[in-house]
Amino acid sequence: MKFKAFLTEHGVNLLERRFLPALDKMGKICHLFLTRDHAIFLHNLLNGDGVQCIAQFRKEALFDDYRISSQNEDRIAFAIDVSLLLRAVRSSVSICTEFGNGPSANRLQIKLVKKLPLNCTQPMPFLTFETKGYKSAVIQDVPISRPLSRAQVLELQTALELAQDIPQTLVQVPDSNQLQNFVERMKQVGDLLNVSISKYGDLHVQISTTLITLGAEFRKLLVIGEQAEAPSDDRNQSAQTRSERAISRGDAQRVQVSVKHFSRSLHCHLAKPDCTFYGIALHGSCLTVIFQFFIPGTHQTDKSISLHCRLPVLDPGSS
Repeated sequence: MKFKAFLTEHGVNLLERRFLPALDKMGKICHLFLTRDHAIFLHNLLNGDGVQCIAQFRKEALFDDYRISSQNEDRIAFAIDVSLLLRAVRSSVSICTEFGNGPSANRLQIKLVKKLPLNCTQPMPFLTFETKGYKSAVIQDVPISRPLSRAQVLELQTALELAQDIPQTLVQVPDSNQLQNFVERMKQVGDLLNVSISKYGDLHVQISTTLITLGAEFRKLLVIGEQAEAPSDDRNQSAQTRSERAISRGDAQRVQVSVKHFSRSLHCHLAKPDCTFYGIALHGSCLTVIFQFFIPGTHQTDKSISLHCRLPVLDPGSS
């Protein structure tokens, strides 16, 4: 199997300044899944424990002169330490900036190699970064796992396809900083967070202990997908009553998630999305957070980039 490509300046900026810092907060190890057309970073898709996070890029968003081949339909996947990957990208960028000149300035090549480390008898796989300057090249090796077998790649592909399901109702949260500040306070109160989302455009989050109940409600949010008109007799009711009534009518769902998981998913804002949507999957199977990116200078969705999280549910919820 072979993989070799050059990271573009835009690709370097996306990874170094936005996506890798966000992914690093999601967990130490992720899978990098390379296909003929995409590079995909995947957290927790195989073990099913914790927040699932999927960042997918069309190859043109990150690379040029992209070449990949394998006996498994040109698909290659392996586990990698995100912090080491981020460090290698940052170091390579620094070297490019300091020493890059001449016709090959700022050319950052990335490829899969096997090398024999010191004090080892077996060659090990690495993702290698080669910074080509005018008179010299600097090489950095990031250790990776053995590439996944054909069966493991199929398992990863299947998990990826299952994770693409979009909830029937999504609400857009315009001020994620406000939500993040609230969740940070909630972390001091308890471990479990109740989240309800209605077709009316309401997002309700609440944490309860035997001593205190703390909640926040975001109302009349933009709804994508299935939506409904809120009954007029709900206007003077409390947030909790409105939420209960919407669930009983089938116009809302509620799930319980870990406060820690919810807080971790908010780190995806380091990737600087333009919009954030929340939804609850069918039958309350998970809480989904979808981040939308615009083509710079427009309000058109950049379809070459996608990022979303799926938070495991601690309670089967109501549907």
